[in-house]
Amino acid sequence: MPVVTNATNVLLVRHGQSKGNAERRFGGHTATPLSARGRNQAVATAHTLKSESLTAIYSSDLARAMETAKPLSNMTGLVINGTTAFRERDVGVMEGLTFEDAAQQHPEQYAALLRRDFDYVMSGGESYRQLLDRARQKLDEIIEENRGGRIAVFSHTGTICILALHLMGALDAPELKPVWISSANCGITRFELRNDGFVRVLAINDTTHLASI
Repeated sequence: MPVVTNATNVLLVRHGQSKGNAERRFGGHTATPLSARGRNQAVATAHTLKSESLTAIYSSDLARAMETAKPLSNMTGLVINGTTAFRERDVGVMEGLTFEDAAQQHPEQYAALLRRDFDYVMSGGESYRQLLDRARQKLDEIIEENRGGRIAVFSHTGTICILALHLMGALDAPELKPVWISSANCGITRFELRNDGFVRVLAINDTTHLASI
């Protein structure tokens, strides 16, 4: 992969499979740990990224993300900077429920989630716009602090989607279309941010490093 001098590289990495993922439950802000498969995915991801000259590791402070970042931290010696800003969307009353139970018990909220209603605030939770506000502020801050560096950010599927769209400038329009970028467990999305403002999308949801799992 060609390297552009003075460009800042951002790698958005989804956490490995959590126990909640395996049980098809909403994770949200719940502190669900990784499953055995998720731990294997985390190690495979670390082996892939350890030689990429990373300069910083950031992570959601939730257990499943921090656990995923830990093998890479151990292999590179870089400290994990945990933050609440990169947490998954808080889905309020649906947290911890299976997808089927959430659809039955909270049909209006579940429907709003499926149609990607950007401004719908979950009961006891938050909207995608509120997620954007907290996550992009932190991402912009660490990009500024790490100019010319190579940053790995461990987060969650909803947060990664929102941050990817933010970096692409897709959330600046007055009316937003319901666009969704999916991330598999330990999928890697790569951006190259040049000093002249040019943004290159190098990969979206790359899972080739998980082929053997």
